[in-house]
Amino acid sequence: MNKIALLLPLFASASLLAACSSEPAAEPTPAATATPAPVATPSLRAPDQALFTEMFAEACPEAKPVNTAVCRRAGMGSSEVNCDFGLGEDKYLRNKAVLVAGDAAWTLKDPAGVCAAK
Repeated sequence: MNKIALLLPLFASASLLAACSSEPAAEPTPAATATPAPVATPSLRAPDQALFTEMFAEACPEAKPVNTAVCRRAGMGSSEVNCDFGLGEDKYLRNKAVLVAGDAAWTLKDPAGVCAAK
């Protein structure tokens, strides 16, 4: 027990000396980094049922009107959109079309094939 009591002041004085002799850490200087300005890219409206119905009516004026349509991206980052749609009284998504992103608007990839849908 006496040995521990003798060593205790020795450890306490060593830790105090270490605290007194420590220098403050140098603050890191922030490096000047140039952040690139965001490039403004024109974005197209996400194709929905209203847009697809309008495009289908323009491409196929003699066909039955679109009753229901669902459009989804072909893949992450893809410029194509897959649309499933039903015509006339059909409530099921039996027909398929592919839309391609143009410079200012969406376009049908195969208008003749889409118009042949029944």
